[in-house]
Amino acid sequence: MNILILGGGGREHALAWAILQNPKCDRLIVAPGNAGISQIAECADFDICDGGAVAEFAEAESIDFVVIGPEAPLAAGVADQLNEAGIPVFGPSAAAARLEASKRFTKEICDAAGAPTARWARFDAPEPAKDYIRAEGAPIVVKADGLAAGKGVTVAMTQAEALAAIDEMFGGAFGAAGAEVVIEEFMEGEEASFFVLCDGETVLPIGTAQDHKRVGEGDSGPNTGGMGAYSPAPVMTEAVTEAALERIVRPTMAEMARRGTPYRGVLYVGLMIRDGAPRLVEYNVRFGDPECQALMMRLGAQALDLLLATAEGRLAERRVNWADDHAMTVVLAARGYPGAHEKGSVIGGLDALPETSWEMMFHAGTTERDGKVTASGGRVLNATARGRSLAEARTRAYAMAEAVDWPQGFFRRDIGWRALGNE
Repeated sequence: MNILILGGGGREHALAWAILQNPKCDRLIVAPGNAGISQIAECADFDICDGGAVAEFAEAESIDFVVIGPEAPLAAGVADQLNEAGIPVFGPSAAAARLEASKRFTKEICDAAGAPTARWARFDAPEPAKDYIRAEGAPIVVKADGLAAGKGVTVAMTQAEALAAIDEMFGGAFGAAGAEVVIEEFMEGEEASFFVLCDGETVLPIGTAQDHKRVGEGDSGPNTGGMGAYSPAPVMTEAVTEAALERIVRPTMAEMARRGTPYRGVLYVGLMIRDGAPRLVEYNVRFGDPECQALMMRLGAQALDLLLATAEGRLAERRVNWADDHAMTVVLAARGYPGAHEKGSVIGGLDALPETSWEMMFHAGTTERDGKVTASGGRVLNATARGRSLAEARTRAYAMAEAVDWPQGFFRRDIGWRALGNE
């Protein structure tokens, strides 16, 4: 098969790495890709949010299957246009992608499906939103309604912080995404990520993970796109997983189908778990980044078979084959991230790193210049490893992170602390 992956981050590098292990893959192209992806696949450059351009490229290159990595092309309707062109695609329609593209839409779906989630209200002007915050008090959560690259959420521990978030969002910090805000009650508990595939009818769980959103050790500092993750998540016991499926995921999928917008793709289910009871934090309509890196390290070659079965409506016949293993990914970011950070610094030591089924350095924000790998984003590399225990996976991942020669970068040294404690 000739396969095209849309995207150019660590998630797409991990997807490419797993897909290439499957003998069904004859040729792999990634658009736009990055310096790491270019070492294992062809890279192409075109507007991945332009469905017409994607379909034209796919037809010209005899592409048999398209995998859409990030959320923006999904919200732009790229999957719809590929389906219209008769090109098999992994990823939901634009209508179904509203589960991520609009926080308000997700809340309305949850209310209709009876799925447990935080109490909420929506506002399209700052003053009523501020009045609501003053009435509710803190802690409280303020979210930009639209897509904000994982950064449009403020978990405000004080009223002042929440009011500042309103000013920031309505002030244009997130563009059109912040034209409307959703304000939610603060939920206490332990967060986890639950990933399921859905082909419009069948729901198939494919793994759990926990990530670390805050930039600093001990989960301190501002939120980021994610500084590291591990899989599986210990808090996602069999009972919690079943409760999440029965009370949240399946009712949501049934409501989407009832509305004439059946969901086909991967659904990232962000959960808050307290006393064994899960509540929905958010849905994402694509693999999480960096959770995908840990998941792909565990899934390997079977990932392609699962994605194909999702696109072709054959999930009922598939099962996930899990090894008794654990995986961890540690994000190496540019100093200053998630704020202003330098771009263009040279990264050394990458050639000496191991590349096996147990350990891999996935590239997120890298570019090749004059034969050297340079940093071109905030989150730049993902040191990812597998082990028979989480402690073993951590040892391997951190050994890779430490071996990178990049003074302009940094990484958290406590990824997995919740599961490992002081081990």
